[in-house]
Amino acid sequence: MPDITRFAPSPTGRLHLGHAYAAWSAAEAAGAAGRFLLRIEDIDASRCRPEFEAAILEDLAWLGLKWQQSLRRQSEHLAEYAGALGSLRALDLLYPCFCTRREIQDEIARAPSAPHGPDGPAYPGRCRVLAPVERAARIAAGEAYALRLDLAAALRRVGALRWHDHDRGWQDARPEVFGDIVLARKDSPASYHLAVVVDDAAQGVTLVTRGADLFPATHLHRLLQALLGLPVPEWRHHRLVADAQGKRLAKRDGATTLATLRAAGHSPDALRALAERSLLPL
Repeated sequence: MPDITRFAPSPTGRLHLGHAYAAWSAAEAAGAAGRFLLRIEDIDASRCRPEFEAAILEDLAWLGLKWQQSLRRQSEHLAEYAGALGSLRALDLLYPCFCTRREIQDEIARAPSAPHGPDGPAYPGRCRVLAPVERAARIAAGEAYALRLDLAAALRRVGALRWHDHDRGWQDARPEVFGDIVLARKDSPASYHLAVVVDDAAQGVTLVTRGADLFPATHLHRLLQALLGLPVPEWRHHRLVADAQGKRLAKRDGATTLATLRAAGHSPDALRALAERSLLPL
């Protein structure tokens, strides 16, 4: 059956060669018979800019990539993420966390043997054990809080899970390495992890094609899909494009943008060849 894939950039800066390779990979995985979709992950209102979204569309057109259906903007679907949070709340799988980042860091520092996950040290669970009356009082007092997933309770509900990667085969889901992950904050109505599984289901994605750096996150995404009763796609985690020093290209490191490369006279075909010569091993 032909696959439905997607490219899902965040409009927080200009695209670089790594983004181009990710977009090419997703489009080619869909093939002529499938569908290649575009999603703009603009849920972080503090960092996303309309001019960067316009630049993404310009870059994709220059690369010769075309997507089917209207693009999906996360900022237009906040009610869907709220609905997913409501479903998890109804299962008694969420709890408010009033800890500041500094308080969490201090507690982890006092327990150097604290487990570490893909996103860093796991949350020590300080607010998980608060009495319901204390939680309610602190919320009523207007205290800021995040919503965390009670991972142990979630795992008891779903049991053992698996997922399939096209290149690495069947994987036993190990979401416990993330600990009680944050799924929403006051300034962010849904975390990346929650939004992406809701989005993929809403867009009918059957093959999630993305970089190898997100391979660990798939363990958690498989859990969220099970909890929310969402369809389970397949995954393909492609190799990442490196810079001249062998480090993964990243916006935060000032990776050369496609716009700069285009202005320097590079063609899309030349950039594709450069990307393929610069791939990091899996």
